[in-house]
Amino acid sequence: MLATAQFKLPSLPYHYGALEPYIDSTTMYIHLNNHHAAYVTNLNKALEKYPDLQKKSLEELLTGLDKLPAEIQTAVRNNGGGHYNHSLFWTVMAPAGTTTISPALEKLLIANFGSVDAFKADFEKAALGRFGSGWVWLVKEKDGKLKIVSTANQDNTLMPGSAVSGKPILALDVWEHAYYLKYQSKRAAYAKAFWSVVNWKEVEKRINEK
Repeated sequence: MLATAQFKLPSLPYHYGALEPYIDSTTMYIHLNNHHAAYVTNLNKALEKYPDLQKKSLEELLTGLDKLPAEIQTAVRNNGGGHYNHSLFWTVMAPAGTTTISPALEKLLIANFGSVDAFKADFEKAALGRFGSGWVWLVKEKDGKLKIVSTANQDNTLMPGSAVSGKPILALDVWEHAYYLKYQSKRAAYAKAFWSVVNWKEVEKRINEK
């Protein structure tokens, strides 16, 4: 990584095996140290010739993607998106049984999706409906409504042109490298197992943030 690199690879908020048996430790290690690390390195390389852009936050780069120099827009989209998406992904997971859906969050999910089970079913449906690689999001729109949306590759709902714009609240990585060692081609099983390690406390915190 560049000596003056702005962006750094975060540490996991738990140990590699903490999400077992739902997500295995080998996958977590490779996912962070190979895949996520590559996005951080390549993002810093893309910004190397642009000192002013190095001062911007990741959110500023992604929301202003269409205003960046044309020669780096794709690199920032892919690698900045990859850095943002994974950084969020690590925080919205926690060891199984350590967090639960609060009554307030349950009420909110019911108001937006009809029931908690309906929310989970819609989220899983979006995961299975994403052709190829991408992400599934729970997003808070400007009017406060919650929506489920899927994006391709390393795109997210902060980027200009997203079908749904809003603050990412919950994320599920459906790139094969996120689940293939344990689940092989069974994306549905992976999506269902995800609920056992969702950090509901972090989800609620993100919803309530201004």
